[in-house]
Amino acid sequence: MNQLVKRAQKHDQAAFCELMRRQEEAMYKVAKAILKSDDDAADAMQDTILACWQKIGTLKNPAYFRTWLTRILINNCNAIWRQRERESPKEPGAEDACEEPGYANAEWELFLDCLDEKYRTVVMLYYVQGFKSREIAAMLGVNENTIRRRLATARSLVENQYHRDRTGFQKEKGVVQNERI
Repeated sequence: MNQLVKRAQKHDQAAFCELMRRQEEAMYKVAKAILKSDDDAADAMQDTILACWQKIGTLKNPAYFRTWLTRILINNCNAIWRQRERESPKEPGAEDACEEPGYANAEWELFLDCLDEKYRTVVMLYYVQGFKSREIAAMLGVNENTIRRRLATARSLVENQYHRDRTGFQKEKGVVQNERI
């Protein structure tokens, strides 16, 4: 990948297109987790690709291309999120429709929805994209211990949400601690 980055830094369009093709799925997952909208995710990805093309010459170490790209994407997602919030603040009780088919994706979306954006971003980067806490800290410009704390908090929040959902299901069915009401 380093050779592709070096070629792209010399404005080799084919190399740059190949880099973007390789990162497309990862970029989508991060953008979708932050923005929860296919259209907004596509906008963030498009802005990121343009910014990368324009600024790839400023990347000092080709080994950090993926980290650099993800940081630009997160910044673009945050800008779109802020703009969307200014234009139309979400009404209480309004729920986002889950656009991805499948029960596993729907459950994953529900758990991510219970997280604040700062936790959701860290969870996506760590568990889905496979970045190390050190790399995430560099991307987000925060201390590595802060990232670890956010991951621990996110795990705790998701676990609590899971237990709340499970308890609610048991109460609905008239079962409390394996006893019938």
